[in-house]
Amino acid sequence: MTSIPLRLIAAAAMFACALAGQAATNPNDTVPSAPDVKTGKLANGLTYYIKQNGKPEKRLELRLVVRAGSVLEDEDQRGLAHFVEHMAFNGTTHFKRNDLVSYLQSIGVKFGNDLNAYTSFDETVYMLPIPTDKKENVETGFQVLEDWAHGIKFDDEAIDGERNIVLEEMRARGGVNERMLKAILPKMLNGSVYADRLPIGKEEVLKHFKYDAAKRFYRDWYRPDLMAVVAVGDIDPAEAEKLIQRHFAHLKNPAQPRPRLYPDIPARAGSESLVVTDKEAAANAVSIRYAIDKERRPATYADYRAELHESLVGFMLAQRVQELTQQAEPPFVNGFAGMLPAVTGYRAFSSFAVLGKGGAKPAIDALVQEVERARRFGFSAQELDRAKKTILRSYELAYQERDKTESAASINELVGAFLTRRPVGPGIAANYAQAQEWIPAATLEEINALAARMLPSHGQKLVVYQGNDKAEPPAPKEPELLALADAAEKRTVTRHEEKVLAAQLMEPPSRPGAIVAETVNQALGTTTLQLSNGVKVVLKPTDFKNDQVMMSGQRPGGQSLYGADDVYNARWASTLVANMGVKFSPLELQKMMAGKFAVAVPFMGELQEGMFGYAGASDLEAMLQQAHLLFTRPRRDEDLFRSFIGKQRDLARTSLSNPDVVFNDVSIATLYNNDPRVERPARVEDFDHVQLDRALAIFHERFGSARDFTFFIVGSFDVEATKKLAATYLGSLPVTDVTVAYKDLGIRPVKGVVKKDVYKGSESKSVVTFTFTGEAPYSEDAWLRQNAMVEILNIKINEVLREKLGLIYSGQMSAELHKKPYGRYHVAVNLPCAPENTGKVADAMLDLIRTIQQRGPEAGDLAKVRENWLVKHRSDMRENGHWLNALGISHLNGQDPASILTFEQRAAAVTPADVQAAAKRYFDFGNYVQMTLYPEAKQVANQAQAAH
Repeated sequence: MTSIPLRLIAAAAMFACALAGQAATNPNDTVPSAPDVKTGKLANGLTYYIKQNGKPEKRLELRLVVRAGSVLEDEDQRGLAHFVEHMAFNGTTHFKRNDLVSYLQSIGVKFGNDLNAYTSFDETVYMLPIPTDKKENVETGFQVLEDWAHGIKFDDEAIDGERNIVLEEMRARGGVNERMLKAILPKMLNGSVYADRLPIGKEEVLKHFKYDAAKRFYRDWYRPDLMAVVAVGDIDPAEAEKLIQRHFAHLKNPAQPRPRLYPDIPARAGSESLVVTDKEAAANAVSIRYAIDKERRPATYADYRAELHESLVGFMLAQRVQELTQQAEPPFVNGFAGMLPAVTGYRAFSSFAVLGKGGAKPAIDALVQEVERARRFGFSAQELDRAKKTILRSYELAYQERDKTESAASINELVGAFLTRRPVGPGIAANYAQAQEWIPAATLEEINALAARMLPSHGQKLVVYQGNDKAEPPAPKEPELLALADAAEKRTVTRHEEKVLAAQLMEPPSRPGAIVAETVNQALGTTTLQLSNGVKVVLKPTDFKNDQVMMSGQRPGGQSLYGADDVYNARWASTLVANMGVKFSPLELQKMMAGKFAVAVPFMGELQEGMFGYAGASDLEAMLQQAHLLFTRPRRDEDLFRSFIGKQRDLARTSLSNPDVVFNDVSIATLYNNDPRVERPARVEDFDHVQLDRALAIFHERFGSARDFTFFIVGSFDVEATKKLAATYLGSLPVTDVTVAYKDLGIRPVKGVVKKDVYKGSESKSVVTFTFTGEAPYSEDAWLRQNAMVEILNIKINEVLREKLGLIYSGQMSAELHKKPYGRYHVAVNLPCAPENTGKVADAMLDLIRTIQQRGPEAGDLAKVRENWLVKHRSDMRENGHWLNALGISHLNGQDPASILTFEQRAAAVTPADVQAAAKRYFDFGNYVQMTLYPEAKQVANQAQAAH
C-alpha cells in the first residue's frame, strides 16, 4: 500500500479550489495580487513590497528602487543620475566614505557581485543582499537603504574623486557598440528625449559639473513618492514592515515637487532606413522595427489571458525563425522575431538577424516572409500543441519550485511592478491555475486570428543595417535597404509545411544493463552504482529543488589524444554532433521534447570527454535516453554540417575587427609562443580544416565506447526508480577497448619576463594585463590559499587603484591551479584604463603584489574573504549545480569527495602567513607576461615622435 503525503493532498485540494474559483470569475474582474506579497504605502507615498522566502536560508534581498533615471536630467546634469548612484557608496549619514563597502564585506557581502546598483533611463535601483544570521545585520541593511534614500553626503572631495572613476567607466564602455547605439537610438526612438539621455552621460558635463548639479538631482528626484523598498527573503514580514516604517516614514517630499513625466515616443510618419557601419564591428546585422505601441498594464483576467495567448503566438513564431537557421544555406546565422520592450511603457514588434555570407537581402526576405506567412496563414495544430505543452510545462516547473525559488529571482518581479506602475501579479499558484484552464482551451482559430492582428504587415517600419565597413557583400545604401524590405513584403508566401515526427525518442534497449555493485556514502548522501558494462553512476538525491535533475559524465582522454593534423577536427567534433543531432535532427528533437524539460549535450575538452544534462524530475528518463543516443546514434548530416560551418565562418569573418578580440588573440599567442595547438579566437581558415567524416570518426572513437565512464546525477529524484533507469540506459552503453588516459602534449607558457604592446582600436582606451604562470603542486588546501590571495588583492585593487588613485573603474584578478596534465598555476590580472595611465596602473598593481609578498595581508581583509566564503559556501551547499561540480572535480583529480564537507574547517584554517606564502609562490617577478592594449593613434604618435 502506498501513501500520499498530506502536504500533497492539501496542495492538490488548494489547486482544485483555485481552478474552480477561476472558472467562475468575470473576465473583467481585477486579478488579486499574490497573497504571499505584503504591499503597502506610507503616508509620504513610499511604496513597499515584502515577501517571506526561505531560499537561500538566512539571507535577505533588499532593494531601494527610485523611479528616476537619466531621462529626468537637466542639460547641466547629463550623466548625473548615474553619478548620484556612485555617490551612494562614497559617504552617507551613517557611513563614511568607503566604510560602507568595508562593513558589508566584513559580513560576507561582496562588492560588485552582491552589493551593486544600476541606473537606466527611468530608474535607479540599489541591490543589497544581507545575511540574517545576526539581527544587527538586518537592522543595518535597512539603515543603508535609508541612507541611500536621503542621506548621501556629496562631499566636494568625494565628488571630485568619483569624477575620475565615472570617466573611466565611460571610457571602458566606449567602443563600437556604444558608437552604434548612439547612431541608432535617435532613429529607433524617433527623436524622443530618451535617445538623448544615455545614462553614462556627456564627458564635458562629468568633467566640469558644479557640485550643486548632482545635489539638485538628488533633492528633486530622490523622494518617497518616487521610491519603493522591496524586501524578499528569510524574514518575518511583520518585522520587515516595522523596519520600513521606522526608517522611511519620516522622509518628506519637497514642498513643490517637480512633476515626474514620462516622455512620449512619437509615431513614425512613414517607413525609414538607417545604415551604420564601423571598422571595428565584429558582426553584421539587420533589424526591422514596426510601430512602437504603449504597453498594456494587465490588471483583469481578460488581460492575463490575452498575454498568455500572445505568448503562444510568440513561441511558435520564434520556433519558425529558428528553423530557418537549420537549412544547408541558411538566410542568416541566427535571428528572432517577436514583441520586444522599447523603453518604459512602450513595446514594438521587431525582427532581427545576424547576417551570413549572403548579406542583408536573404535575411530581410526570410524575416519579412516568415512573419507574413504566420500572419496570413497562421499556425498548424501540431505547432499549437507543442507551444501549449512547452509553455504549460514552464508554468508547471515554476509552480513546482515555488517554495525553492531564489529570493534574488523573486524580487525582480516586485521591482518590475513598481517601475512599470502595474499591480503585483497573482503569484505562481494562481498563474499556473489560470494556465491550466486557458492554455488547453485556446483554439487554433482564435490563436491564428490573434496572429493576424498581432503580426505586422505592410505598415510603417524602421529598417536598420549595422555592421563592419568592409563587410562582404558590402552594406547597402539606405534607399536600397528600405527597398529590400518593401520588395520582400510584395513576394508571394505559401503555407508552412509541417513534417511528421516520430512517436517516441527511442525504444528501451533490448539488452538493458544491470547493477552489479552498490555503495552508499552516508556522510555525502550518495549511492555509487557499478553497472554490468563497467560504467559507474553516482547518485545524489537532494531536496534543494522540487523539479530539477542535473547530470554529468566524464572520462580522461579528450583532444589531447589527437595529433597536429586533427587539431580542428577534435576541437569541433562534439559541437558538430550537437548541431547535427542524435538519431533526430536538433529541430526534430526539440519538437519531440515539447512539454518536456530534458537536454543532454556532449563535450570534448583538452584532457577529457563527457556530457552534461539537465531535466525536470518527471523528465529524467528523457535525459538518460538522450545521453544513451549520444553514444549510440550520432547523426551524419551534410546539410547541417554545411550550415554549421558556414555560420561559424560568417561569425569569424569580422570578429578580429574588434580590438578586445585582437588583444585576446595576441595575448594567447604571446603566452604560448604561437603554439598552434592552443585555442585562439576562430579564423575563417580554421574551418577549412574541419572535415565531416574525420570529425565524426573522432567522436565515434571517443564516444563509441563508454568504458570507464563515470556519471553523476544530482537532484530531485527517487533513488530506486533512478537505479533502474541508469541500469537500462547507461548500463546498456557499448563498451569496447579505448584509450582511457590523456596525453601531456608538452604545451607550456613562455618563460621569463615578456612585455608586449598591441595597437588596435579608435577609442582612447587601454588595457593592462599581467599573466603569472609556473609549476606548482595541486591540492585543495593550496587552491584555497591561492583563492584567498586573489580575493584579498581584488579588495586592494578596488581600494587603491580605483578609490584612492582613481586610475580605473574596475579591475579583476583571477587564478587557476591545476593538477593535470601537470601541476601548474595561472594568475591573470585585467586592468582597463586610460592610455596615459598604463604605466601608473602597472606600477601600482605590481606594488600591491610586492606589498602582500613582503608584509602579508591585513587580518581584516582575510576576515572579509573568509566571511564571504562561508556565506557563499552555505548557499552553494544547497545547490544541485555545486554538488555536481564538486563531485566531478573530486573524481577528476582523484581526491576524496569527503573534502566537500570540510570546507568550512579548511577555510577557517587559512592564515595570513599562508596567504603571504601563496603570494611568494604564485607571483614570480622573473616570469610573467605583461600585455598592454593601446589605441591605434598611440602607435601613429609614437612613430611620428621617433621620426623627429
